[in-house]
Amino acid sequence: MQSAKFAIGQVVRHRIFPFRGVVYDVDPSFSNSEEWYMSIPEEIRPKKDQPFYHLFAENEDGAYEAYVSEQNLLADESNAPVDHPGIYDMFIELRDGHYHLRKGMWH
Repeated sequence: MQSAKFAIGQVVRHRIFPFRGVVYDVDPSFSNSEEWYMSIPEEIRPKKDQPFYHLFAENEDGAYEAYVSEQNLLADESNAPVDHPGIYDMFIELRDGHYHLRKGMWH
């Protein structure tokens, strides 16, 4: 099992699709439904044995939550905020490309 490359609160962007997001949880390997996995076109379907990230995501159409493999994410270097209503339930502010957790939100 490999370590996660991205941290909780880090702003990332998708390698292929035009969206950005904030990591709010990480699964050490794929942990979603088989139906969801099979809905990904085979030519871009990621391997299951890598970290998968839960994101508060945004694109030009609005905010949503995304579940993305590590191989399809890059660090977002823009330092721009992500516009998602769930962010401030968990995080307090954006500094240096990371949102910082609210007190009491970590284990």
